Amino acid sequence: MNWMDMSLRDFQEALASKEPTPGGGTAAAVALGQASALTQMVAHLTLGNEKWKEGWVAAQDAQLIVDKISHRAGELAQLDSEAFDGVMDSFRMAKSTENEKKERQESIRNNTLLAAQIPYETVLLGLELLSCQEELARNGNANAVSDVGVASLLASAAVKGALFNVEINLQSLPLEMGEEIRLQCPLLRSKCSEVSRGIMHAVHERMSN
Repeated sequence: MNWMDMSLRDFQEALASKEPTPGGGTAAAVALGQASALTQMVAHLTLGNEKWKEGWVAAQDAQLIVDKISHRAGELAQLDSEAFDGVMDSFRMAKSTENEKKERQESIRNNTLLAAQIPYETVLLGLELLSCQEELARNGNANAVSDVGVASLLASAAVKGALFNVEINLQSLPLEMGEEIRLQCPLLRSKCSEVSRGIMHAVHERMSN
């Protein structure tokens, strides 16, 4: 089942079920897709409107980023679930002989690394989306500035939620597997918080004017 083909109600019921997928990584990717859609809405409401001409460049920049993210977020939601299912399939592999044990361990590790790499892409795309939202909040259509705020909160949740999934999968792997991702995780979490604060300040300032 492709999560993006389900109704919102059906997806939420699947998320609430006792099945392990969809889980947090899929939810983070879906949040990224929602953040991207809201950002695109604000860009649309800004572009071509003479009253908000000062925000046209910010809206154009946002559209370029959104065009890259919107479809991919849905793919990542599906890939995240499939990656975890792959890990579970590896644990079910035969382990009667030494050769089977070796193949099983290798499969578990490779699929677990994949289950970390997929949400890591969600993290990077979420940060890219956040990078365009402060200018959109400051100069885009002021009537939709609260929507930029909601979009940024969703993007931040996508980043930080996906980071949880990256880190929990890397924990079970040897240090040399996913080494560069391990090093980047704390830096990316800090960057997300910093950029998110800037967007929140911009939203509040615009709303108070």
